[in-house]
Amino acid sequence: MNTYEAAVDRYFAAWNAPDEASLAAAVAAAWTEEGSYTDPLAQATGHPELTAAIRAAQEQFPGCTFRLTGAVDGHHDIARFSWQLVVAADGSAPAAGSDVLTLADDGRIASVKGFLDRVPGA
Repeated sequence: MNTYEAAVDRYFAAWNAPDEASLAAAVAAAWTEEGSYTDPLAQATGHPELTAAIRAAQEQFPGCTFRLTGAVDGHHDIARFSWQLVVAADGSAPAAGSDVLTLADDGRIASVKGFLDRVPGA
């Protein structure tokens, strides 16, 4: 596994964390202390805000899991990938998008810019 894939694995571990303690640990492992996340619906900076934003998404979509679709592509300190939000009960994917990560020197995420390709109700 390369650096880009490892960063994306940690990213999904945060989005799919099953409880508060796991979520806090996963956010700290994935993002730098001042790391950020921005998409059309959310903006968060720092571990407390990132944790709150992820928890809000989990509460909005209970029983769903974020999954990588395709390969992770990267160069220099940038990685890009696509994802789907999959409903465990029926396997449908009501949301999908693509994200671009900028990595810090320690391999953790410095920033995420997210793009929503499909959202429920749109």
